[in-house]
Amino acid sequence: MTATLTAARNGQASPGTAALTATQTAVVAAEGVRTRLGGRWVHDGVSFAVPRGQVAALIGGSGTGKTVLLRELTGLERPIEGRVRLFGQDLAGLSPAALNDLRRRFGLLFQDGALFSNLSVAENVAAPIVEQIRLPADLLCEVVNLKLSLAGLPLEAAHRRPSELSGGMRKRAALARALALEPELLFLDEPTAGLDPIGGREFDRTLRILADSLGLTVLLTTHDLDTLYDLVDRVIVLHEGKVIADGTVAEVARAAHPWIRSYFSTRQ
Repeated sequence: MTATLTAARNGQASPGTAALTATQTAVVAAEGVRTRLGGRWVHDGVSFAVPRGQVAALIGGSGTGKTVLLRELTGLERPIEGRVRLFGQDLAGLSPAALNDLRRRFGLLFQDGALFSNLSVAENVAAPIVEQIRLPADLLCEVVNLKLSLAGLPLEAAHRRPSELSGGMRKRAALARALALEPELLFLDEPTAGLDPIGGREFDRTLRILADSLGLTVLLTTHDLDTLYDLVDRVIVLHEGKVIADGTVAEVARAAHPWIRSYFSTRQ
């Protein structure tokens, strides 16, 4: 049991200094991350590490900076203080070329999908491949179709525009694009947001199958309790700039911290 979980069970705010294990080799690691937005510290010493093959979720109330933290972990933004490591490499020390090479090892699914509206689904999925790798047209088509199948999309969706898809299909198209470069790691921002309960559970099942069959490491943000119980191995709770709990869903659900108790009470 981590120090943060112990603090949460006692109803105390964690100092955010829970010991990390093997941060140099963890797939994802945040070390003392501090982020200031709008005149306040959104993150004030956030630390955690995600080992290979784990599906971990970041949860917290609105304004706790979950999406901002995800952007920092992917190198899209930089924290004011602290370190972010991917595959043992400190992002702050990487050249633009080295960071681009590292980005080939992970996929990112934005909350709204962020698909290119003027491109077909197939062209969206092909975009990162074309940018990074030279492939013959017939092989590129095969790879795109494989990614669509992995994401649970029918192949007839390949030639549609994003505006012609349902919300669930757009999410799956974005997932197929995130898988385009054979990533070892997936970052997902609110993957079931906007989906109906059935669609959300189906998407969670797809993610769990992909994580298990491909050996993926996954870090996602979510507000969805069902996603926690159906998909994730571990929950990291952000509150008032700190990590206040870090453990399995069952462990975190028993924590005594008021916010955590209120959050999990909606399922009871």
